[in-house]
Amino acid sequence: MTNPLHFDLQSLRVFLLAAELGSLTRAAERAHLTLSAVSKRICDLEKTIDCPLFVRQPRGLELTPAGQELLEHTRTILDNVNRMAADIGEFATGVRGHLRLWANTSAVLQFLPDDLAAFLGERPQVRISLEERLTEEIIAALDSERIDLGVFADNLPAPTLQLRPYRQSRLVLLVPVGHPLAKFGRIAFVDTLAYDHIGLAHGTSLLRLLIDSAVTAQRILRLRMQVGSFDAIGRMVEAGLGIGVVPDGAVHGERLKAGLRAIPLTDDWASRTLWVGVKSEETLLPEARELWQFLLRAGEGGLAR
Repeated sequence: MTNPLHFDLQSLRVFLLAAELGSLTRAAERAHLTLSAVSKRICDLEKTIDCPLFVRQPRGLELTPAGQELLEHTRTILDNVNRMAADIGEFATGVRGHLRLWANTSAVLQFLPDDLAAFLGERPQVRISLEERLTEEIIAALDSERIDLGVFADNLPAPTLQLRPYRQSRLVLLVPVGHPLAKFGRIAFVDTLAYDHIGLAHGTSLLRLLIDSAVTAQRILRLRMQVGSFDAIGRMVEAGLGIGVVPDGAVHGERLKAGLRAIPLTDDWASRTLWVGVKSEETLLPEARELWQFLLRAGEGGLAR
């Protein structure tokens, strides 16, 4: 059996270079090592796993199945090590807290930039790792305590978490000014289903909400195209490729000036609550508790407006 203690990071880095460059010579140049030193490290790795990692071809190196498997693990290992070094190194520069926050697209786009800027302006020694994730992923990460806080939509249950309302997000229909629906001041979602829609990627809480609403109405949501952001939806709608449902906060003034209309949806579900959640307030580290309380206060002000 392969002993995991026999792997060293420098050899893995050399292997990664050789695999990506397809050449031991170029790997040696990139790593500032001699060719013999690189060859020895690759040879030692092959002895450790008792399998060849490369097939030497006239045009360069080709990974064996074992080499391909090791390459995938090596990328993950080195990425985690680099992230660890960066996180630990920050303590030497005065950072006194590192918070992990995941949020859905609506929160990242509309509310969190200003709120986090205000929070960090008062606490420059705190670092926040913010990742944009799907609501389902955020709930799972909070439940397993892989992150400190999460901000997500209200259309999925999270019974094991402590939740408080953060902000309200109103959904609107984005259409070109010349579209047949552009004449309406307000519109029900069911009345948009005769037209092609531009939607977000599968798995997003908004797309799931729209599909569920179409199914409830015994209709089909005709997705002509799926994109990765609200800005991309706006661009596609502007190009005349379809219509799209987005949060009102995602509709910038320049979009409306460019010939688009944002029509409020009349459906009850079109007013969505974004939650800020934690696994347990009692177990939060001091910096995480401060951010939790800060977002709650910001949410109270936002909901009151």
